[in-house]
Amino acid sequence: MNHIFHPSIIRAYDIRGIYGQTLNDLDAFFVGKSFASFLNKNGKKKISVACDGRLSSPALKEKLIKALLESGLEVTDVGVGPTPMLYFSVYHLEQDAGIMVTGSHNPKDHNGFKIMLKERPFYGEDILNLAKIAKDGDFVIGEGKFDTQDIREDYADRILADCVLAESDSNLLDEIDNFSSKKELRIVWDNGNGAAGDIMIRLTERIAAEHIMLYSEIDGTFPNHHPDPTVPKNLEDLKKVVIEQECDLGIAFDGDGDRIGVMDNKGEILWGDQLMVFYAREILKSKKGATIIADVKASNVLFNEIAKAGGKPLMWKTGHSLVKAKMKETKSPLAGEMSGHIFFADKYYGFDDALYAAIRIINIVAKSKESLWQMRKTMPKTFSTPEIRIECTEERKFAIVEELKENLHKNKVIFNDVDGIRADQQNGGWWLIRASNTQPVLVARCEATSKKDLELLKQNLKSHLQFCNVKIPQELA
Repeated sequence: MNHIFHPSIIRAYDIRGIYGQTLNDLDAFFVGKSFASFLNKNGKKKISVACDGRLSSPALKEKLIKALLESGLEVTDVGVGPTPMLYFSVYHLEQDAGIMVTGSHNPKDHNGFKIMLKERPFYGEDILNLAKIAKDGDFVIGEGKFDTQDIREDYADRILADCVLAESDSNLLDEIDNFSSKKELRIVWDNGNGAAGDIMIRLTERIAAEHIMLYSEIDGTFPNHHPDPTVPKNLEDLKKVVIEQECDLGIAFDGDGDRIGVMDNKGEILWGDQLMVFYAREILKSKKGATIIADVKASNVLFNEIAKAGGKPLMWKTGHSLVKAKMKETKSPLAGEMSGHIFFADKYYGFDDALYAAIRIINIVAKSKESLWQMRKTMPKTFSTPEIRIECTEERKFAIVEELKENLHKNKVIFNDVDGIRADQQNGGWWLIRASNTQPVLVARCEATSKKDLELLKQNLKSHLQFCNVKIPQELA
């Protein structure tokens, strides 16, 4: 018995495809069989499983669990919820590993699997190895054990343990001298019908603030808007409520609750690197000299602000598994990506958890005499493009980056190649081009200190892309 996965679903950080086309229930079974063999060879047998609210998730999870049990593993089903709840379960229940059935922030007909080991991220060669195990039919057989655990309240308790406004004993309250909130906060939450809905409700019931909730029901058809807070149009309802209800901040989650979107009291979006400035300043008050990690898409402002606050900024590759691995290596207390993945090892486990990140920004706003809009004005102003996605075949995307590198070397252009190409220009500006590890696209971004310089940067990037015969996107035309 062996199995060959559709080649498009084996990704750098997870396994993901279109349900009924490139991904089906049989794939779920062989993901389970392959991972069980990997665990068995490494002397591990205890695993947590969970799923998001997509319509295809229950069937995929059922087949996954069947395979794990037939391979002799001890399986605990922790139900429906966000990906970070699955991560939490591995620590809380003292498991060896976990598998989350989720399509993350992708369209509703997509689904897949995020896999973790307790001691380290599981990605790259690990995932390729699962495909090899399945192809070779190198499986183990055994009689497993199955149980279910409802850990939702335990998970909410753990998140709220670090909330200064929680209606319970707080770890942080003892650390804050004479703390009192400037006023009762008014917070609007947009779950986007994603998997974080139930936990979001539990948190708001115990945080001493006024809460307005949008689309809290978990609904895999996503009837209101797509659950991706990095796309401004998905935050239009949030912005409307923030402004009309005069809220202090707005918080949004992606489909599986591991990425956060935040909006200030003026209805302006705080992107991942801007959020990281606030988190870094707060953490570095007590952890001077700590390494703070951000991906190559982050603003120079973030790296400069980390240094000003007494930290060591580190630019690293994009990808949640890559970031988590680098955090362990450098013992970093904080890392983040432009995409809204924020990783706290400061008082937390080091994985990306949007619900926990929400608590940490609420703490910052609650302790400040200024509004979130006023706080963001302390950052230098820059002008940047949004993330520009350039359609490209899987076969060409990496080759184009290599061609660009060769051309830049010939023209003696200095650039950072930790992940694609990040080329610094005059006056602190830069442009980035990298191959996405999860989609058939090139990702580009430009940032400058003036509108004029931004236009020059865009033209510079455009000329390099034309050299490689890349179709120029409208954002650069």
